[in-house]
Amino acid sequence: MGMTNDGLSYWQADTGGIELLNTTLGDLLDSRAEEIPTIEAVVYSCYPEFRGALDIRWTYAEYRARVDATARGLMALGLQKGDHIAVWAANLPEWLLLMFGAAKAGLVTVTVNPVYRANELEYVLKQGDVKALFFMAQVRDHNCLATVRSMVTPGEKNGEVSSEILPALRYVCLMGMPPAGLLDAQEWRPTMFGEMVAGGSTVSAAQLRERQASVKPEDPTLILYTSGTTGFPKGAMLTHHSVSNDMMMALVRVDAVHAPGVHYCCPLPFFHIAGAGIAIGAVISGMTLHPLIAFEPLRTLQIIQQEHCAYIFAVPTMLIAMMQHPEFEKNKPTTLKIVSSGGAPVPVAVMEQVKERMGADVAIVFGQTESNGGITYTQPGDSFQRKSETVGFPYPHVDVKIINPATGEVVPVGARGELCCRGFLVMAGYYNMPEKTAEAIDAGGWLHTGDLATMDKDGYVNIVGRLKEMVIRGGENIFPREVEELMIRHPKVADAQVLGVPDAFFGEELLAVVLPKDGQEISEQELRDFCKERISHQKIPRYIQFVASYPMTASGKVQKFVLREQAIKALGLGEVAKTKTA
Repeated sequence: MGMTNDGLSYWQADTGGIELLNTTLGDLLDSRAEEIPTIEAVVYSCYPEFRGALDIRWTYAEYRARVDATARGLMALGLQKGDHIAVWAANLPEWLLLMFGAAKAGLVTVTVNPVYRANELEYVLKQGDVKALFFMAQVRDHNCLATVRSMVTPGEKNGEVSSEILPALRYVCLMGMPPAGLLDAQEWRPTMFGEMVAGGSTVSAAQLRERQASVKPEDPTLILYTSGTTGFPKGAMLTHHSVSNDMMMALVRVDAVHAPGVHYCCPLPFFHIAGAGIAIGAVISGMTLHPLIAFEPLRTLQIIQQEHCAYIFAVPTMLIAMMQHPEFEKNKPTTLKIVSSGGAPVPVAVMEQVKERMGADVAIVFGQTESNGGITYTQPGDSFQRKSETVGFPYPHVDVKIINPATGEVVPVGARGELCCRGFLVMAGYYNMPEKTAEAIDAGGWLHTGDLATMDKDGYVNIVGRLKEMVIRGGENIFPREVEELMIRHPKVADAQVLGVPDAFFGEELLAVVLPKDGQEISEQELRDFCKERISHQKIPRYIQFVASYPMTASGKVQKFVLREQAIKALGLGEVAKTKTA
């Protein structure tokens, strides 16, 4: 097993001596609560502005009790096995109770990006057949309560609703602090989370046990919507079996599959597979989870320092923001064992800085929502060179191959092609989108990731770009990541995003959108001269823009499509962009 010996980029699944889990998320939590009841499971700290409301330290026994109460509350709403609930909120503690409570009650949690606005929310709730919505009253400058009220018709009781545009929706519930005066008002309002949980007193513990026993590992537990940057979002269905095993394989790679009481900092949003997955992974390993409500560089550093965190997963932009923060040295991490990163290409320079300034080993993961988060991962024993050049090798029980996108044939070792994977980690499909599912998963069970990659003779994978992000300049393929890796090595550059913009002559030209380091000034010519000494001329961006920040997704990814739209407008390329091509 492992790499084939025919010179092709094909990794055949092996077990790695690891048995797959055969459990549900509810049963998993019960097991940990029995094994380590007094170990802290979830801790919220470093939020003094909430005056103690977010000073939370739940042991595993307390965690299970709160999850059980939440599950009974959900059942008391009349929700049946297989029904969908949605969570539209930042990383509040109730988020975790809903995810595991829904899993126990046989429900499916549909995650909603907390920065979504009305049209986006409406799409997910309707496409996802959501029956109950749990949400925050306010996210940043968005009055979410007003948005929800505009979509529903109040029912006879608080929380009960109907809706012409959302035919499945029957119930809405507020998470977190209510707006001033809401609880005193006489008119209809959403129920509060505590009220929903209290309603579960009508459901017995025996009824919950019976419902939980009916849930099978192969049942869906999460629907996570893709970003929708190239079309309408698609809801990837993940099962108890697939998500728990994918997280276990990640823990195996960082030597943390059994780590009771070890502290894990999670600055990633729970609506994203990485954040939700880490919350599940913490239970698998018996770790103590330290979530942030939303990522803040300084608060993340403070939590790591105060709580002695040994692990953190952060996307590259988060790591850059933490190390660039003016109070980094004052709050410098000293207890981190491993910093995992992925979700976007990880610049080698950032990895070097993490090793040097945080004193932690670096682990690189690659995957996507449709693969339950991970496909490949480095391991602690890998050399820094290996980690800087690859995203690791495939998980146990997983087949991976690199194919020619045009012919479907497996390419030779070292050649570029599309990465495909097969095994327990492949999603169950896109919810109510059979055509899109068939496009993503072929008849042989292979998930086509859309990522361009190479594989070396040992099975280690290097991601070289996206099929749709590859820039074709005058017939020549250019991979933006190569140029980004170079530019970020300039001593005055904190980050660089390279993409293609339309050009009347070459078809596409390169644009670099550069984020200088704090207090540094750099000219276009200075950066071009730096590139000229190190890469061939056709890879040097024709356009260079300097920015103070990037448009970001809630999970910390740079929205390159927004950068492209902004550049087309700023550079006067609108007419060129309209040019039709074969």
